[in-house]
Amino acid sequence: MSRIGKMPIEIGNKVTVDIAANNLVTMRGPKGELSLQVDPDIQVKQEDGQLIVSRPTDQKRHRALHGLYRALLQNMMTGVSNGYKKELEVIGVGYRAAVNNGVLELAVGFSHPIFFVPPKGIEISVDTKRGKNAIIVIEGIDKQMVGQVAAKIRALRPPEPYKGKGLRYIDEFVRRKAGKTAAR
Repeated sequence: MSRIGKMPIEIGNKVTVDIAANNLVTMRGPKGELSLQVDPDIQVKQEDGQLIVSRPTDQKRHRALHGLYRALLQNMMTGVSNGYKKELEVIGVGYRAAVNNGVLELAVGFSHPIFFVPPKGIEISVDTKRGKNAIIVIEGIDKQMVGQVAAKIRALRPPEPYKGKGLRYIDEFVRRKAGKTAAR
């Protein structure tokens, strides 16, 4: 039995779950609404304020899908009730970040500013009050979308190993290299 798949998903008190006949699971909560088309082999039931995910057989494919769909449904539950947040730190002399009309504007060492338009459902803000470096805050209800947007923004100027300049996650550790040494 899948250790993750057999755990029930607690339904929040402000969350409503609809399971359609074609295995389309829709969750509505205070943050928004998400839907997921579950594989026809996997069964999703709502019992006593919990979602139960079960599989028909112990085939390798069914075992894999069992844990996968349970994790995806749990992520949806967390998203519609609390939402997800990723934070990126802007490190470098002259590196700046600002949000104008919902568009992220970055000055990260290129000869031109970079403009990033977030996809629908993603909220981007810049916090400059937490220290000397600006913090880009990415928020949304879809865990995969929040992570993908954060990765795209980080890829615009990943941290370099010599001075550590660039865009990095708040909890990311950048391994530093020693620079050149002067010859005598």
